[in-house]
Amino acid sequence: VQLVESGGDLVQPGGSLRLSCAASGFTFSRFTMSWYRQAPGKARELVATVMSGGESTNYADSVKGRFTSTRDNAKNTVHLQMNSLKPEDTAVYYCNAWIRVGGTWDEYWGQGTQVTVSS
Repeated sequence: VQLVESGGDLVQPGGSLRLSCAASGFTFSRFTMSWYRQAPGKARELVATVMSGGESTNYADSVKGRFTSTRDNAKNTVHLQMNSLKPEDTAVYYCNAWIRVGGTWDEYWGQGTQVTVSS
């Protein structure tokens, strides 16, 4: 199983970024995918979750109306579109999945991608 994030960058307040997470090593279309973030000195927090078929998403209150997560099951990729970015969105963003292989559920993380919102 491999999750590889990309798209992090330095952006000005009010700007936009699109993060991507490329997944491999499992049947992507069967599992819920999530985005987390961790700011310096803070605990990792759940940002967004998109269900296996992409039909349902959930967002942290802090990003509702600004962030949108979508997935392309044909390309084994999940995206996080981030608009109206604020300095407090600065964090390392991680792709996450709980995956069942055989009879066991295991949690997987990507390596993270840095998002910095600053003027």
